Amino acid sequence: MKVFALRLQPNQDLKVSLQDFAIENHLQAGFVLTAIGSLKQGLIRFANRDTATILPEKLEILSLNGTLSESGIHLHIAVADGTGKTRGGHLVEGCVIYTTAEIVIGEAEGLTFLRTVDQQTGFRELQIVPKDLA
Repeated sequence: MKVFALRLQPNQDLKVSLQDFAIENHLQAGFVLTAIGSLKQGLIRFANRDTATILPEKLEILSLNGTLSESGIHLHIAVADGTGKTRGGHLVEGCVIYTTAEIVIGEAEGLTFLRTVDQQTGFRELQIVPKDLA
């Protein structure tokens, strides 16, 4: 397994930055090991919703999970507001870093993660392929 560590700066978009990181580093089978930080605003798509909800307040990143590759990323985030109220869902563009985001990413060296349209769901879903077959 390879390990990458990065720190995002204020005003960077969390999702865009991670997509760019996956492409720039030619990630084939990445996954988030740990992530903490803060947002000046959040934009999250909650379960079974078609549109994202804006959270126009400062938030702490409690968790970030999912997969990353040059083929695409799929990440879920959990955040807490100033009262400790926690919300989570699908990470979308619009989560803007407040002070920092410290993220450690692992990469499974023997695999390739592809994103292909699944006939059953209609979405670009994860396809796991041994690296020598990709």
